[in-house]
Amino acid sequence: MDQPVPVVGRRERKKQATRAALGEAALRLSLRHGVENVTVEQIADEADIALRTFFNYFSSKEEAVMATLSAAAQELIAQFRARPRTESVLRAFREAVVVVMSQSNVAGRDFVPAFQLIRSTPTLVPHQLAVLAAQEKALAEAISARIGQASADVYARLCAACALTALRVVLEAWLQRTGDTDQQPDPALLGRQVDTVLNELAAGLDRPGSS
Repeated sequence: MDQPVPVVGRRERKKQATRAALGEAALRLSLRHGVENVTVEQIADEADIALRTFFNYFSSKEEAVMATLSAAAQELIAQFRARPRTESVLRAFREAVVVVMSQSNVAGRDFVPAFQLIRSTPTLVPHQLAVLAAQEKALAEAISARIGQASADVYARLCAACALTALRVVLEAWLQRTGDTDQQPDPALLGRQVDTVLNELAAGLDRPGSS
């Protein structure tokens, strides 16, 4: 049975829209000029939002630039939670990945250029690690809820870490193939590649050494 989708009120929708506008502006300017050459004043002006409002949502320009990746990470967890409970953990994760990457929203469109920017900007790496740590914790909690075990359970934490690492392996390989272009992953191809790495996890990684 699918999980119910939470109802978002008007106030929360406005806050989400403001956060998204600032994040989009920060990413757009950083892609154009480089993160080091962008100021929070420019980001607020680009988004047509008061400077004081910027600091209601982000503590720095780097955090704002990471908003696209953060939104995609949160959406992946939401899609995982929404999958039918009849699906296994890895199957639900696979379907959630395909849904997120096939969406035509801003997070989907900006995902590849955001990742490329992070790879070329050392100051963004700590912020990326923070996003990934939060996503891993949230996925472990969602896995625990799916299988009915406590969030501190070793399986849930290990499964979350392995599944997200497998996804990063696929996305890193995609970025290496696409180079400096902003080509988005084809959902069908992405699904097959995610299937490959998740099947490896499902089969178990321990193998005998060669003689």
